[in-house]
Amino acid sequence: MKRWLCASLLSVLAASGVFAQEQKSVAVLSIVEHPALDAARDGVQAGLAEEGFVVGKNLKWQYQSAQGNIGTAGQIAQKFVGDAPDVIVAIATPAAQAVAARSKSIPLLFTAVTDPVAAKLTPSWQASGSNISGVSDLLELSQQIALIKQVVPTATRVGMVYNPGEANSAVVVKQLKELLPAQGMTLVEAAAPRSVDVSSAARSLVGKVDVFYTSTDNNVVSSYEALVKVGQEAKIPLIASDTDSVKRGAVAALGVNYHDLGVQTGRMAARILKGEQPGTIAPETSAKVELFVNPGAAEKQGIKLSEVLLQSAAQVVE
Repeated sequence: MKRWLCASLLSVLAASGVFAQEQKSVAVLSIVEHPALDAARDGVQAGLAEEGFVVGKNLKWQYQSAQGNIGTAGQIAQKFVGDAPDVIVAIATPAAQAVAARSKSIPLLFTAVTDPVAAKLTPSWQASGSNISGVSDLLELSQQIALIKQVVPTATRVGMVYNPGEANSAVVVKQLKELLPAQGMTLVEAAAPRSVDVSSAARSLVGKVDVFYTSTDNNVVSSYEALVKVGQEAKIPLIASDTDSVKRGAVAALGVNYHDLGVQTGRMAARILKGEQPGTIAPETSAKVELFVNPGAAEKQGIKLSEVLLQSAAQVVE
């Protein structure tokens, strides 16, 4: 009888969820929705699942996009902080800055942030001792310049449309200004503080540049088709650092895989859900870069890609 009662009690407790696996919560804020950042978001969820944290099973998942609005990002960040999830993941620099300004205790992981030090998210690339760590999409700019020279060997004037208010982009502009002269090249820049400014900023560079280079600036990537239109009309080739932009009309890109970047971030989030503190985890980068090329876009923008470049590509977009 005692054995039967014990078995019955265990069954009742299991059914009531007493022995169910503890549910964790992750809140994800993206500054805007575009293919690269969406891939990072999906990768975060996949990385968590790889480590045993599955949405709808033992993981509560919240996701919101600020739709490119800094004020909205702040409001969402405030809501997430009030919800007190186990981890907040912020996609792109403005989203991470919004969360960091509102909480010094809830674990915050950034992803798709180029330079967390310049963005004042972490004091260095070492473990911060704070509530913040994450995964950067930092690229070696010397490799980007080499790609520009491969695609357009005669280029001396590199045009860049960017948002001066985005720390990621400002860092890239500063570094390119320092690196390009050694290659006999100069940077010609045009500001696009909003996504709607991308087209007019690009047009202001026509006749002044030989090639467009685009970083992972969120305003530019959100309005990439507008930049492609200018490139095609003016026969100015577009070279990107975001491989998804090649599918949208860039000639070539050497960049990280944003889904993989998200997976890496998701695995880091799982470490925190299992008990590690973000302040003991140094920010990471992705060691893997891929070359995507688009011969059709090259033809529309007035150039032809070399066979060497085509053969070295991880993906040729037709």
